[in-house]
This record gives sequence, structure tokens and C-alpha cells, in this order.
Amino acid sequence: MDSKKENLPKHIAIIMDGNRRWARAKGKPAGIGHKEGAKVLEKIVRYANKIGIEHITVYAFSTENWKRTEEEVSALMTLFQSYLDDYSKRADSENIKVKIIGNREGLSEKMKNSIEKCMERTKDNTGIVFNIALNYGGREEILQSVKQIANQIEQGNISAKDITEKDIEKYLYTTGQPDPDLLIRTSGEIRLSNFLLWQLSYSEFVFIEKNWPDFTEKDLDQAIEIYQKRTRKFGAN
Repeated sequence: MDSKKENLPKHIAIIMDGNRRWARAKGKPAGIGHKEGAKVLEKIVRYANKIGIEHITVYAFSTENWKRTEEEVSALMTLFQSYLDDYSKRADSENIKVKIIGNREGLSEKMKNSIEKCMERTKDNTGIVFNIALNYGGREEILQSVKQIANQIEQGNISAKDITEKDIEKYLYTTGQPDPDLLIRTSGEIRLSNFLLWQLSYSEFVFIEKNWPDFTEKDLDQAIEIYQKRTRKFGAN
């Protein structure tokens, strides 16, 4: 990678869009697109870890994705569980720390067990923190944070007038991690789709035309180079 290492984004968020479109264009079922997307994801996380990215958060399955056909949702959940069970071994050997963020209600017990085993196996790794947003919704995340704060108020641990942004961030799924510096979305779509609504307030956005299964390490390099050429003002001048 030729980009300036001193100005690397610490945290990259990715909306991996286009798996189904990629499959459709090749006359293949959606499941094949999701499997290819999973392979690309593993390759990109490995590369991000290699070049020194500290955190990466990917949008795997949103709270709205339950609206898809029962067949596709079932296939996705089977793929996710198999992926976690298998990938945790490789992530551990590559010093990658895996965290699954999102609402676990509605997930099967087998899936919950796979999540716990994957996170437990990699919890002491010191390389890139790989956040997988599963059954995740940005509004739901903020709502559950507000509910936690309301509970603290009811218990007399905090007063409403003393609530700060830090209090809200304390109960977000990404607590303890920096906000993403860079958001990448593939397949040419230009929207957030309820992803990390709080955390992306001052992130730089890069939208890429190609579908996720066609995304490469070179594409990541180019997105980072675009980020490095921008001036981040955080609301100043």
C-alpha cells in the first residue's frame, strides 16, 4: 500500500452491498452471492489488519433484513453461524479480535452460542477489532441506550440534567471504540440504511460502484487514499 501510513483511518465501517445483485448478474441464487461476499470480507479484514487498521465494522444483517423471504433469511443465518464457527479459528491464529454487535433477541440459541464462542476465543487478541453488525439497527441501538440511561435515572444514579454524550455512548454497542473515520459502501447505493447513525456523525463517506463480491484490497487502498486527501473539520470553519 502506497498511502501515507501516518494518516491511516483508525476505524473503517463498511456497508457490504451488492451480494444479491452480483449473483443475479451471473444467473446464480442469492446464497452464492452471500458466500462469495463472506470470502471477500475475510480477505479484506486480513488485509486491513496487515496494513495497521485498528477497527473495522461491517453491516452483516440489519433489523430490517428480516423482511426478506424466509428462504433467504434462513440461508443467511445458516451461513452466519457456519462462518462464525469456522472463522473464529482463523481469526484467532491471525490475532484478530471478533466482536458481534447488535440485538441478539430473535436469534437462535445455536447462533447465540456460536457468537459467544467466537468472541470468547478471540477476546485476548491484540490485532484489529473486527465488529460484525448482526441483527443491528442504528435507531434501535440509540433507543436501547436511552432506555439504559432512563433506568439509571429511575435508580437515582444520574439526573436528567447531567446526561452527556458520553452517557449515551457508554451504552452503544461500540462503547470503548473510536467512531469510524471512514465509511465505505459498495454497489453504488448512497445512503446509510440505519447503520451506525450516532457513530458516523463526522465520518468521511466513500461510495463505490462495484458490488461487494468484486471488492478488492486495491479498492480498500483507493478508499483510504481518498480519505487521506480530505480535510476533516468536525464542524469547524
